Amino acid sequence: MGVWKDSNYGKGVIIGVIDTGILPDHPSFSDVGMPPPPAKWKGVCESNFINKCNNKLIGARSYQLGNGSPIDGNGHGTHTASTAAGAFVKGANVFGNANGTAVGVAPLAHIAVYKVCSSDGGCSDSDILAAMDSAIDDGVDVLSISLGGSPNSFYDDPIALGAYSATARGILVSCSAGNRGPLLASVGNAAPWILTVGASTLDRKIKATVKLGNGEEFEGESAYRPQISNSTFFTLFDAAKHAKDQSETPYCKPGSLNDPVIRGKIVLCLAGGGVGGGVANVDKGQVVKDAGGVGMIVIKTSQYGVTKSADAHVLPALDVSDADGLRIRAYTNSTINSVATITFQGTIIGDKNAPIVAAFSSRGPSRASPGILKPDIIGPGVNILASWTTSVDDNKNTKSTFNIISGTSMSCPHLSGVAALLKSSHPDWSPAVIKSAIMTTADTLNLANSPILDERLIPAYIFAVGAGHVNPSRANDPGLVYDTPFEDYVPYFCGLNYTNREVGKMLQRQVNCLKVKSIPEAQLNYPSFSIFRLGSTPQTYTRTVTNVGDATSSYEVEVASPKGVVVEVKPTELNFSELNQKLSYQVTFSKTTNNSNFVIVGGFLKWTSNRHSVRSPIAIVLDK
Repeated sequence: MGVWKDSNYGKGVIIGVIDTGILPDHPSFSDVGMPPPPAKWKGVCESNFINKCNNKLIGARSYQLGNGSPIDGNGHGTHTASTAAGAFVKGANVFGNANGTAVGVAPLAHIAVYKVCSSDGGCSDSDILAAMDSAIDDGVDVLSISLGGSPNSFYDDPIALGAYSATARGILVSCSAGNRGPLLASVGNAAPWILTVGASTLDRKIKATVKLGNGEEFEGESAYRPQISNSTFFTLFDAAKHAKDQSETPYCKPGSLNDPVIRGKIVLCLAGGGVGGGVANVDKGQVVKDAGGVGMIVIKTSQYGVTKSADAHVLPALDVSDADGLRIRAYTNSTINSVATITFQGTIIGDKNAPIVAAFSSRGPSRASPGILKPDIIGPGVNILASWTTSVDDNKNTKSTFNIISGTSMSCPHLSGVAALLKSSHPDWSPAVIKSAIMTTADTLNLANSPILDERLIPAYIFAVGAGHVNPSRANDPGLVYDTPFEDYVPYFCGLNYTNREVGKMLQRQVNCLKVKSIPEAQLNYPSFSIFRLGSTPQTYTRTVTNVGDATSSYEVEVASPKGVVVEVKPTELNFSELNQKLSYQVTFSKTTNNSNFVIVGGFLKWTSNRHSVRSPIAIVLDK
C-alpha cells in the first residue's frame, strides 16, 4: 500500500553505502525476487568477493583501511545498508525484543558497498573521496553516508567535496547530521547539496524497570531479556562512591572495577566516559560482569533528558535518566543495605510523544553556512533494529543476526531509502527536487498532535528538527518543488567570501569571483529559510517553485511569522496553468523588536492548494 506500492519498493534504484563494509551472507541481503541491476551499472565486486554478490548486493569495493576485503568487521555498515534496502526477514529480534519482520525502507533497491572504515570505526578522508569517485563512475542513484562530517568550510571537507561532484551528476547524497547534540551549532555534513539528517525516536519502547528496596520504581530501556524472569533483590554498589580514580571507576571503564565487594551486586555506572572519552554501555556491562556483578544500572548525563538506549546487554541491565539516577543514588546513600531488582517488560508500542528529537542529534545553525537551515530533516535514529555481523543475544545457530543501536548513522539510511523510493517513482527528479519533496511535506506534529518535542520534553528548536520528520507518502506527491539550479552554487560560494582558490577547489576548475554576481546564502533556491543575524535592515529573498502537482492549480500563501519578525510575501497567490511551470515569489523579513542578545526564533511559510500543502520552515537569529 501507499508509497511502497506507488514506487514499486524502490525497484531499479541503486543505493551506494559508504561505511564499514557488509556481511554478505545475512538474509537481509538475499536477492530472492530481485531483478538484475539496470544496464547502466558499471560497478564490481572485488575478486575475492565475486561469489558473495547477487542481484541485491551488486557491488562491493574496499579501500586502504578496508584491509583488502569488503567484509564488515564492525557491524555499522551492515546495519545501515539493511536499514536503507534490506530484504524482508521474518522473526527478526534481539533477545525476543522488537520481534517481527525486518525490512529496509526500499526493499527492491540494489545495494553497492564501499568500505572506507576499519573495524574500529576509523575512516580515511582519501578513502572516502576515492569511494565517492568510484560510486559516481559505477552509476549509483543515491549515496548513503553515515560518517561524521566536519563543521569546517566546504572546501576543507572531503564529504562535502565528493558530494558536490556526485550531486552535479544527479546523485542524491544523504548524510548523518552528527551525534554532537544537544550542543547548538554542532551540525556537520551541512552543505546545501547534501540531505542532512537528524535523529528522533519511534513510538516503541523496550522497557525495563528498576525497583528499589523502599518501593520506588524507575522506568528505563534495555534490549536484554533473561531466559527466566527473576525478581530477586540484590545489593546496590555505586561505582562513583567507591571510586579510587574519578575518571575511570564511576564510568565502569575496562580495568577500573577490581573491588571484590562487587561480586553478587547490581552496579551503578555513569554513562559516557567523562574527559577521557566514552565507553559503550554494553562494554561497561562486560566490565561489571567480569567483576562478578549480577546487574547494572547505567545513569545518563543530564543533557540526555529522556533519550535512553535499549542496548543488547551481556547481563541484566538498563539505561535510566539523570533525574532517576539521582533518586536511585540518594536511596543508596540513605540506607546501609540498599537493594534493588531489575525486571524486563519488553516491547511496548504507542508512545504518544513520538517522535522526540534525540539528545545526541546535532543541532544548527551550521557553522560552515549559517544562511542555510540545517539539519534538513529528522528520521528514526533511536533504538533501531537492523542487521548485524554477530549474534548479540547468544543465538548461535542462525545467520539472522540483528542489533538495536542509536545514532544519526541510523536515521541517515532511512532517508536514503526514502530518496530511493522517490527516485523509483519519479526517475526524472533531480537530487534537489527529491530533497525539496521530502522537506516541504515533513510532519511537524507528533502522535499527540502537538509540536515535536526534544529530549527535555519541550517544543524542539527549529535548529533541532529542520523541516520536521519525514513523511514518505506525502513526499511522493509534493505539489510544488524548489529545484536548486547547479549554476547558482558559484555565486553562492563567492557570497560565502571564499577565495578564488577555495572556489576552484570545490569546482575543480578556475573561477574569478570578481566576475561573478555573488548571492547571499539565503538567496539559494532552497526549500527552507535561515536568516542569520537579522538586524534593523529588512532582508528580501527570491524563491522559485516548479509545479509537479496538478497542471491547473492555484496556491495561496499562509505565513506563521517568527516572534518579533514580520514576514511579507509577494505575490500572495501563485496560479499555474501547466506542469513543470516555474513561478517566483519574494519574501521580506523585517525585525520589529529590540533584543539585547542573539535570539533564535522560528516560523514557516506555506503554499496551499485544494490538494497540496508546501511548507518551508523559517529560522531566524535576531542580531543584538
